[in-house]
Amino acid sequence: MYQAKELTVSTRGRGLVDITGEVQKAVKGTGIREGLCTLFLHHTSASLIISENADPVVQRDLEAFFSRLVKDGDPLFQHDAEGPDDMPAHVRTVLTQVSLSVPVKDGEADLGTWQGVYVWEHRTSPHRRRVTVSVLGG
Repeated sequence: MYQAKELTVSTRGRGLVDITGEVQKAVKGTGIREGLCTLFLHHTSASLIISENADPVVQRDLEAFFSRLVKDGDPLFQHDAEGPDDMPAHVRTVLTQVSLSVPVKDGEADLGTWQGVYVWEHRTSPHRRRVTVSVLGG
């Protein structure tokens, strides 16, 4: 059996948005007990990650690392049609990912104890992001 649901995630600008609860609700709503959940983000300037969900310092450290790695307004980048964070957002997305796979066990996404699913917004302004949650199994 296959089922899919679309999530709309509102971001406040650059940073992580925990969507673990929405993903779990979507998986449970399929009635599928065992299988695979695939998450796909339909954007090129945000990404999906699985990260620690217990200590918010982890999120700040990830952002600090990426701010050092890919700087806004870097003269290296020519693509700046939407501002100095435009190309850096695309680079951040390429370095991370827009798709995740998570096993489904006992009717829910089988995440580890300290794992959460996040949309990582790489633009500095708020956006609405679309995530498709697909579940395949029985």
